[in-house]
Formats: sequence, structure tokens, C-alpha cells
Amino acid sequence: MTPVHFAFSSAFMLGLTGLAFHRTHLLSALLCLEGMMLSLFIALSLWTLQLGSTSFSAAPMLLLAFSACEASAGLALLVATARTHGTDRLQTLNLLQC
Repeated sequence: MTPVHFAFSSAFMLGLTGLAFHRTHLLSALLCLEGMMLSLFIALSLWTLQLGSTSFSAAPMLLLAFSACEASAGLALLVATARTHGTDRLQTLNLLQC
């Protein structure tokens, strides 16, 4: 495994462990998701550059578009949660209450 691949896989794993273990605020979970998507985007971009094929050149832009949609949906949920519950702490949220 090259150092570049190790760096991006470790960045993805750090984002995943941050998402798994530090789930106190919704904003920190969203930041971990964005870090994971950023490492995936850079890794996919480097992979298409190394491959040298033009058929995979649209894949990083498609991933970036889905990442932007995920970020906007997450921020909308964050604003809605902060307005209804007064905080973004995940322990105060209950899925059984509407």
C-alpha cells in the first residue's frame, strides 16, 4: 500500500471512528460525514488520474454532487432539530415522539 493510499484510507477510518464514538452533537456527526466524503472524493479523483481512462472521469464530480446534497439535507435537519428541540444534542432526540 502506497503512502497516499494509506493516508486517504486512514482519513476515512478516522472519520468513521469519529462518527461512531463521538455522537454527542448532530453537527459533529455531520462534520465526520463530510470528512469521509472529502477523503472519498480525493481518493476517487487520484484513482481516475492514475487509471488514465476518460470513462471514469465523471465519477468524482458525481460523488461531489451527492456530497453537496447530503450536506444540505444534513444542515436542514440540523436547523429543524435546533428549532424544535432547542439543541442539537443527539441524546435529547427520541424517535418515538413526533
